[in-house]
Amino acid sequence: MSEPLPAPVRQHVVELAAHTLADLSEAEVPSSLIAVRRFTPSKRVRLGALPLAAAVDGDTFRARVAEWIRRHQPELAEAVESAQGPPPAAPPEKVAAVAYLLRVSGWRELVEAAAASTSEDEARHRADEADRTILRLTEQLATSARVAAAEGERLRAQVATARADADEVRRRLRASGDRVRRAQETADASVSAARTERDEALAAAREAEAETRRLRTRIGELESALTGARRDTRESRSVGDARLRVLLDTLMGAANGVRRELDLPPTAGRPADLHARAHDGPSHGPHAFVGARGRPDDDPTLLDEVLAVPGVHLIIDGYNVTKRGYGQLPLHSQRERLLSGLGALVGRHPDSEVTVVFDATAVVARPVGVAMPRGVRVLFSRPGRLADEEIVRLVKLEPQGRPVVVVTSDREVVDNCAAAGARAVPSAALLARLDR
Repeated sequence: MSEPLPAPVRQHVVELAAHTLADLSEAEVPSSLIAVRRFTPSKRVRLGALPLAAAVDGDTFRARVAEWIRRHQPELAEAVESAQGPPPAAPPEKVAAVAYLLRVSGWRELVEAAAASTSEDEARHRADEADRTILRLTEQLATSARVAAAEGERLRAQVATARADADEVRRRLRASGDRVRRAQETADASVSAARTERDEALAAAREAEAETRRLRTRIGELESALTGARRDTRESRSVGDARLRVLLDTLMGAANGVRRELDLPPTAGRPADLHARAHDGPSHGPHAFVGARGRPDDDPTLLDEVLAVPGVHLIIDGYNVTKRGYGQLPLHSQRERLLSGLGALVGRHPDSEVTVVFDATAVVARPVGVAMPRGVRVLFSRPGRLADEEIVRLVKLEPQGRPVVVVTSDREVVDNCAAAGARAVPSAALLARLDR
C-alpha cells in the first residue's frame, strides 16, 4: 500500500479482498494469491493478510474488490460515493476501508478520521481501564486496611494473652522455687538421718561379725563332736550288721533244710493259676505265667521297666490291645499276633508273671486249645461274663502288697483296677514295645 492504513481499516480491507478472492474464477486470480485461494475462508484473512494487502495495492485487483463491494454492498457503496457522504452511524473504519477501495474523493480524510476515531476509542478504552484499575486498587486498599485492622486486633489479643501467660509462669516459678527449697531442706534432713543409720548399721555389722566368729567357733566344736558320734555309730552299726547277717544266714539255712526235708517243689501255685483252674476246668488246665509295672502313655521302654519289678504280675486286656493295633485282622489272627509278640518279650524277663485275658463273648464259639507261648497264661472269660470283670477279679485275688499292673486303655477297667490296688499301663505302650 502507498500509505500505511490504521489497523482497523486494514483489517476491513483484507476481509473484503478475501471475499472478492473467493468469488473470482481461476483465470482471474492473481498469481500471488493462488496459494491463498486454496485456504479455507477462516484461514484466508488470518494467514493470507499480507498477500491480500499487497494485491489490493495494485489497481487491477483493487478494481475487482471495488466491483465486488458495489455488487454485494450497494447501499454502503452508494452512501460513500454520494455527495451527502456516509451515514453518521456507520463505523468509521469500515467507511474508510470502502472509500479507500472505491477511491472516492476525500478517502484520505475518511481514513484519517477513522484513525482519529480509533485513537479516541483506544484512549477512551485506556481511560476506562485506568478507572477500573483505580477502583480495583481502591477496593484492595480498603480490604487490606480491614485485614490489617483485624490482624492488629488479633495481635493485641495475643500480646495480652502472652502477658497473662508470662505472669502465670513467673508465679509458678516462684512456687517451684519454694518447693525446691523445701525439698532441699528435706533432702538435707534425709542425708543426716541416712548418715546416722549408716553409723548404726556399721556398729551392728561389727557386732554381727563378732557373733559370726563366735558361731563359727561353736560350729567347729559341733562338727568335731559330730565326727566322733559318726565314728561311734559306724562301729556300733558294723556290730549290728554282722549279727543280722549271721541271723539271716541261719534262717535261710533252716528254710532250705525244711524244704529238703518236706520235698517241696521250687514254686507253689499262684492265685491266677487257681482262678484259671476254677474257671476253665480240667479240660483246659492252667495256661502259663509271668508279670509288669506301669507308667505314662506309649513309651516303649515302659514295659521293660514294668517287667523288671521283682514279683510283678502283668495282666493284659487282650482284645483292648489287639483291636487298637491289629483291628483289621480276624479275632484268631489278632490273638496269635499278640501271643507271638508276648512270647518274645517274656523270654527276656523269665521271672515275670504275665496273664492275657480275652473276652469269650466276642467270638461265636469259645476257643479251645489256644497255642500259648512259654511263660504266658491265657484266660477266656466265663460264660455270661466280660473280660473286664475277669481282670478285676484277678487283681482282687492277689495278696495285698504284690505289684500288679493291668495293660488296658478302657477307662472303666483302669478305675476299677486302681480301686483294687493295681496300676494301669496304656495299650499303646505295649503295642509300641512289641513293634520295636
